Amino acid sequence: MNHVSGSAKPVRISSVDLRDGQQSLLATRVKTMDMLPILAKMDQAGFACAEMWGGATFDSCIRFLQEDPWERVREIKKIMKNTPLRMLLRGQNVLGYKQYPDDIVEKFVEKAAEAGIDIFLVFDGLHDLRNCETAIRAALKAGKAVEGNLLYTLSPVHDIDLYVKVAQDFERMGCQAIHFEDMAGQLTPSVAFEAIKAIKAAINIPLHIHCHCTGGMADLAYWEAIKAGVDVIDTDMSALSLGTAHPPTESFVVALQGTSWDTGMDLALMEEINKHFLEIRAKYKEYESQFTGVDISVLRHQVPGGMLSNLESQLKQMGAYERINEVLEEVHHVRRDFGYPPLGTPFSQIVGAQATINVLLGERYKMVSKEAKDYVKGLYGRPPGEINPALIKQILGDDEPITCRPADLLAPGFEVMRAEVGDLAKCEEDVLTYAMFPEVAREFLQKKYGA
Repeated sequence: MNHVSGSAKPVRISSVDLRDGQQSLLATRVKTMDMLPILAKMDQAGFACAEMWGGATFDSCIRFLQEDPWERVREIKKIMKNTPLRMLLRGQNVLGYKQYPDDIVEKFVEKAAEAGIDIFLVFDGLHDLRNCETAIRAALKAGKAVEGNLLYTLSPVHDIDLYVKVAQDFERMGCQAIHFEDMAGQLTPSVAFEAIKAIKAAINIPLHIHCHCTGGMADLAYWEAIKAGVDVIDTDMSALSLGTAHPPTESFVVALQGTSWDTGMDLALMEEINKHFLEIRAKYKEYESQFTGVDISVLRHQVPGGMLSNLESQLKQMGAYERINEVLEEVHHVRRDFGYPPLGTPFSQIVGAQATINVLLGERYKMVSKEAKDYVKGLYGRPPGEINPALIKQILGDDEPITCRPADLLAPGFEVMRAEVGDLAKCEEDVLTYAMFPEVAREFLQKKYGA
């Protein structure tokens, strides 16, 4: 077997079943009570960590499951004593879709750390790390680990040199690991090898890789990343793997057995864990993603799976589903005009909505969404490339885009939120839930406390 001479060492595996696996395949609908029975076994498995919070889980808990997301952390933490719990945090966006004031970001991180989060995986959709400063500082202050996330995307302004620079900046800010994330499943094996090799050579902290299987290349990308010296891979148990999710845990445990990358994980235990996830998948069948197999067209349209299904359902509601190909084509134009933001949350929504408006009105930027105006104004941060100057002029007139860190313009908000939610909130966690999703949280808190 081909080994990289002298540098090979055991590869660690992070479980993303409880967050991104079920988010990708089962619409984030899995209830906490269905996770709890298998956690003791997962805790014995030797995972580097279990990612179980952040992303869409918080929103889904209060919107669809009538569960307190903070309770989920505590319940899981009670059982998983040996495995660090990780959450995905969108920097200054926290878990929502807009920038929050520093005091809300700080309070959120503090309460999440108290509830049981051990690792904060922090990113900014534009790689504007000014939007990560507050979250990173707050997590380090709470004595927790911080990992910096790079979002892989294809564009004229994104290249390996950029990822190396952002990784080094994250390390300077105090991050203890770097993640290289391919959210749309478009990373080819050769680029995975080159990128991991270059980033690994430029940093002194562990490097993780996280790929979705949408383009059918994730297993090969992981293999090349391992040969290039990656330290940790993110996987799901096979029951929640592939499709728009991630490569299967068991396959890598087997593939690496007997090599110097051997994970040392117990396959019999994996089988028991997977049995439980097979039952979960069957129980939540109604929410299962319709996407199966491989969509290599992702390399052309670059629309992540979640964004694609969103666009489909929006166009169906508008009775305009037959225009989906026009909208996908328009996504390219809008993204170029916007300076090539990666198509992850919230930019996938902003670009997708604007492309839809352009197509349905038959004219570009005849109507511009509030979010698109805020983006062009600089209120989400510094775009990776240059925004089309004519578009800036059209949207802002004589106004100039801001150049400061967007959160510097926001007044403290925690006490304002506390006053707004009033007696409905019984603790600071409730206030934060309200700050993230005011309308949904109001209804959730009324039901929770029988108000």
